[in-house]
Amino acid sequence: MATTKKTTAAKKVEAPIDNRETFVSLQKSFADSDMPVEEKLKTLYELQAADSEIDKIIQLRGELPAEVAALEAEIATLKERSAAISAILDQFNRNIADAKLSISEHESIIEKYQRQLETISNSREYDSLNKEIENQELLRQIDEKTINDTRYEIGAKKAELDEIKDRLNIRGEDLKAKKEELDTIVEETAKEEAVLRARRDECAAKIDARTMSAYERIRASVHNHLAVVGIYNGDSCGGCFNTITPQRRVEIASNRKLIICEHCGRIIINPEFDQK
Repeated sequence: MATTKKTTAAKKVEAPIDNRETFVSLQKSFADSDMPVEEKLKTLYELQAADSEIDKIIQLRGELPAEVAALEAEIATLKERSAAISAILDQFNRNIADAKLSISEHESIIEKYQRQLETISNSREYDSLNKEIENQELLRQIDEKTINDTRYEIGAKKAELDEIKDRLNIRGEDLKAKKEELDTIVEETAKEEAVLRARRDECAAKIDARTMSAYERIRASVHNHLAVVGIYNGDSCGGCFNTITPQRRVEIASNRKLIICEHCGRIIINPEFDQK
């Protein structure tokens, strides 16, 4: 009896992206793709060109976004402090009202005891009532002191609140000016930035996740955010300016493989892409 064999096409297993992977493995995965290597290199060049232009727009804004954010945070803190002081002042006013009510109660009790003194003939009761009057008078004095002390505290808190309000007005004007300046720059560059970001997204969509991860990692690690560079002065890396060997220059010109600078780790591409 004949037996039939089932053949199953080998399925390519995609290894997880490792941010610590070697450039050798990156070069291998870069070459192992449906897109021609030259086209991938040119796409990387165009991606870097778009990112560089976006970086220029962001640099044009300078420190304005950070300054606006800092002013907004400061204003929020000042408003919170102002609200807290206002709540304290409200409580102080309630404390004064309570103390005034307490004083009235003490005075009523004192008046009642003084009337009772006129009808008492027993010396022991007389002394006892006088003692109560003294206690009520002492409590009344304590309430009066509380009112005076609280009024002093109110004056200090009001002065602090006035300082905060003045600072809020100043910071509010600063924020308005900074926002207007930032909005003007954003408005002037919005269309250009939208076009650049669309171009960037288009390039990024063509590049495999592993290469994009490496690209972003290199961009983040270098001060000028240039992950892809050309050849400088005919024989040097356009990122770190270290000399490139003739053999590697030939490989770069061939557009057949991903070349990484052995000194700075940037991707070096054929300078002819500038003219294409």
